[in-house]
Formats: sequence, C-alpha cells, structure tokens
Amino acid sequence: MTCIYHYDSPLGGITISGDGGEITGLWFDGQKYFGDTLPEDYEEKALPVFDEAKRWLDIYFGGKAPDFMPPLRMEASPFRKAVWEVLLTIPFGQTMTYGRIADRIAEQKGIATMSAQAVGGAVAHNPISLMIPCHRVVGTNGSLTGYAGGIEKKVSLLTMEKADMSAFFVPKRGTAL
Repeated sequence: MTCIYHYDSPLGGITISGDGGEITGLWFDGQKYFGDTLPEDYEEKALPVFDEAKRWLDIYFGGKAPDFMPPLRMEASPFRKAVWEVLLTIPFGQTMTYGRIADRIAEQKGIATMSAQAVGGAVAHNPISLMIPCHRVVGTNGSLTGYAGGIEKKVSLLTMEKADMSAFFVPKRGTAL
C-alpha cells in the first residue's frame, strides 16, 4: 500500500510517497506533474522511511548536503532511470547541463549522440525531486528553465546550495515559468 506524508519546507508544502520501505515520490505541492506516480488508492500514514526523508530534508533545508540517502524506488523506463541515475551524481551546489547528461547517456549506450530534449523530458518527469536533484540541471546557455516546481523554487534551491549563479538567467518564456 502506498502511503503519503506531508512536510513543511521553507519553500512550501512537500508531499512524499512511499511503499513502506522506499520513497517513491517527492513533490512540491501543486508542482507540474504532482503525484504522477501515486496510485488511486493511498493513505496518509507514518512510516520509518518518512522519518529518514524528513531527516534528509531537514539537513538539506538547513543548507547542508545530507550524507545519506533514504532508499528510493524509481519506477520508470530504463531511459528515465538512466537519466535520474546521472542526476544523482550531480554534487550539492553544482549544476550540469541537459547536453552533458545527454552526452553521458550516449556514452553509456555506446552511441554517438543523444537528444538533450529527450533528457529534458526525463528530467521533467522525475517523481522524487530534491533527492534526485533535477533542480541542478540547466540549459547549455545558462538558462534556468525546466524545473517542474517553478523557476523561483529552482533559483531558491540553487542559491541555498550556494551554487555559482553568475552564469545563469531566467528565460523570458519557456517551460516551468
């Protein structure tokens, strides 16, 4: 049975889902694709994995990189999982471009190129945001586009992580505005 837990972050409410032993979702309330992986039937219930998630979030929103990760279950296509695995390698306070992620996936698959747009779709549908840090992905030109939680939250998260924001800009139009 899937269960949910509500966490009050400095940037707004967060809903976390889990299956008992693993985190299966983490969304800012109201974000794009909110609850995409939630089944129709779920209940609000305390689980030990939610205690781990709360501890991770408390450390994270305290401005530090947590030194542990609650168990995560990524249910998706092999391509999306591969993209999300790359996201997990982006260090706290650092960023990576969609193009660089595409290059890494192409290298893993032994192919010449991979579409950065396909990577963008996988990043956008990440159901475990923050823990799988999709907010650390930026456009090759420095655009801060593409965060399902919204550009303001993306800027706040990167600022909190003390990322060098000097080369980034908020697009005048685009996704996640």
